Amino acid sequence: MTRSEKRRWTMTTIVLIVTLASGLSCAMAEQPDTPPAASLTAPASQPVSAEVAEAVKPALAGTVPAVRSEGSSRSPDPRAGMPHDLSPLGMFAAADWVVKAVMLGLAFASLVTWMVLFVKAVEIACARARAQRAFDVITASDSLAAAEDALIERGGPAAFMVRSASEEMARSAAALNFAGNVGLKERVVSWLVRIEAQAGRRLTRGTGLLATIGSTAPFVGLFGTVWGIMNAFIGISQAQTTNLAVVAPGIAEALLATAMGLVAAIPAVVLYNVFARTITGYRQLLADVAAGVERLVSRDLDFRKVPDAVERAALPLAAE
Repeated sequence: MTRSEKRRWTMTTIVLIVTLASGLSCAMAEQPDTPPAASLTAPASQPVSAEVAEAVKPALAGTVPAVRSEGSSRSPDPRAGMPHDLSPLGMFAAADWVVKAVMLGLAFASLVTWMVLFVKAVEIACARARAQRAFDVITASDSLAAAEDALIERGGPAAFMVRSASEEMARSAAALNFAGNVGLKERVVSWLVRIEAQAGRRLTRGTGLLATIGSTAPFVGLFGTVWGIMNAFIGISQAQTTNLAVVAPGIAEALLATAMGLVAAIPAVVLYNVFARTITGYRQLLADVAAGVERLVSRDLDFRKVPDAVERAALPLAAE
């Protein structure tokens, strides 16, 4: 073998050695640094010592509750925010502040309704009793002066009618012999009509509150219901559940506002109609009183034209 061939074989051998060395180093670099399997697991026949078991127990006890708490935070109890008291008072306490304001307003409106009932019932009863007594006195009287003397210590529109008619006759006495009776009757009727209208208007004072409450309370309660149901749906979307235990309390609170609106509106409407009929009857009674006063005035005007002698002669006949 010549020197050149020896040199060629030497170079070839060196290249092969370098190539094998580089491939081995790359394979060792790509292999993960994992301990042998024998070091991770103990042989099946090797028992675990008591010291190792005692050391593992605290670690296991600390990790298990942590996993449970993490699971509970991910899936909360849907009944956690549900009110425990589903009575009307409990639902009111758990309702939104807007719904609470609506309920308080409706409760105040209901209180006003019952106050108007008590006040107007007493006022109408007393007014009807006074008017009826005055009507009986006017019917039993022969002249306007006699009726005025009988009602001098009494108040009310009926007694005021008698006094107003008597004052108008006294003011017009000087002109009766020249102007006639027509003007006096017109003035007396004008007084009576205005007194009757004023008395009826005074008696209807306060009933407008009943009409307002009866017409607006259902809509106010409906507003509270809409607001409460809107909040209930927002709570459903946040809880991400349609469970009835989550949906029912919010809807029940909303419907409570509607119920309170009806509780305030229904009595108000009924009482308004009752008072309207009662006041109409009272005005009819005042119209009868005014008619009685007109009859007394007309009688007195007729007796002014009768001579005194005939009038004195007619008195014993009237007494019999």
